[in-house]
Amino acid sequence: MLTRTATTFDDDNMKEEQWLAVRKEAGLKIDPETAVVDWRYALTFDPYDVHPDLPEELQQVGREYFARSPGSAIWVWFGDLPESTRERLLSKQHRKWASSLH
Repeated sequence: MLTRTATTFDDDNMKEEQWLAVRKEAGLKIDPETAVVDWRYALTFDPYDVHPDLPEELQQVGREYFARSPGSAIWVWFGDLPESTRERLLSKQHRKWASSLH
């Protein structure tokens, strides 16, 4: 399971926009064939936990998926991945789940 600091904004030296941009940039480099995938329960409207003042009505929790390149410490929320990468990772994950049912 992911550690909280691996996916959440906790860097006092970097602005939130920069921190998010680093994740989006890392997402462009993730190869779906070698990516490491994991999940955690997170706010669906704030999976990185960067908005401390999120209105209560938007504070719903769900299972959120993250990926990273092997050897990287930067976990990227599936919603920040390019569509083709996200679709390939979801396809691989669905096959993995289906094979575990047999």
